[in-house]
This record gives sequence, C-alpha cells and structure tokens, in this order.
Amino acid sequence: MGLTEWAYSLSESLLSDPLPRRWAHSLGVAKRARSLSPILGDDAELLEAAAVLHDIGYSPAIAVTGFHPLDGARFLRDQEGADGRVVRLVAHHSCALLEAEERGLRQDLESEFELERPDLVDALLFCDMTTTPDGTQTTPAERLDEIVKRYGSDTIVGRFIQHAAPEINAAADRVEERLAQVSVGDQPM
Repeated sequence: MGLTEWAYSLSESLLSDPLPRRWAHSLGVAKRARSLSPILGDDAELLEAAAVLHDIGYSPAIAVTGFHPLDGARFLRDQEGADGRVVRLVAHHSCALLEAEERGLRQDLESEFELERPDLVDALLFCDMTTTPDGTQTTPAERLDEIVKRYGSDTIVGRFIQHAAPEINAAADRVEERLAQVSVGDQPM
C-alpha cells in the first residue's frame, strides 16, 4: 500500500464516522495539496498524505491531550510507525507551536517533533487555511474569520488564530507566489 492510500484509509477510519465534517475538511485539504503538485516536486505525495492526516488528532479514538496536532503526531509515530516527515508535518501544521503555547504544551511539541522544511510547512498551512470545515475552497481571510466566529475570540483557539493570522497570511502569500512563478514559467514565449 502506498503512502497516500494508507493515509486516506487511516484518516477515514478515524474521522469519517465520529467526525464526518472533519473528514470532509481533511479530504478538501488533501485535494488542495494535490493542486500544489507543480511546486512540490518529489514531495507531492508526502504533502497529500500529511494533508489528509493533519486533523486525525481530533478523533475520539486517539485524542489524549485535547491538542490535535500533538495527539495526531504521537499516534502516527507511536502506533502507526509513520514516515517521520509526515509525522512532523502533522505535529506542526498551521502554526501549531503558537496554539501549543496557549495550551501550555509548547515544550512538549518542540521537544518531541522537529520542524519540517519551511516550504512544506507553508504548503500544508496554505492547504488547511484555504479549505472550509466542509471541504470547499476559501481564502485565508475568510477561513480565519470563520474560525474566530466558530470558537469565539476569547477562547484558546480564538486567541491563537488571531495571534497566528500574520504568519498564516505570510505563508499563504509565499505559496501563492511560488504557484505564480510556476505558472509564469509554463507560459509559451
């Protein structure tokens, strides 16, 4: 079984029944990851696998700390023996260090999981922050607004996402710039 086939199967088994909306979001994030293949080269499959797995830590079957990047990454590492790069992307997706700080878990996340390459971290963040909870495409600004409204501005997630907004927007800009450069390079002379 290939990396993406395994990732889809595992994510579906953990999310589709207990959290169908989270599963739809994960499928949308993975679809978005596939759209980035022109800028990912040999890492396209890796990013798609991380994208479909990024929210498995929400699954009631594996949630321990209540912080889904850490719970998902620990499960992938400890129970599945997953590829280390996939594990690191899941652990650090979408500015997870900033949310970990809000939750008092930054030291745990930093000490257990190294950061993956910045361009891949940006790409996964872009995919997550341009996909709605239902799995459709959106803009980073709309996604940030939706998260604050859903959780509330004074909650852990609301505070974290507002604090992370500049980095989320900067990462999205970097990915869009890379996509634009590839598009320009594909144009006939």
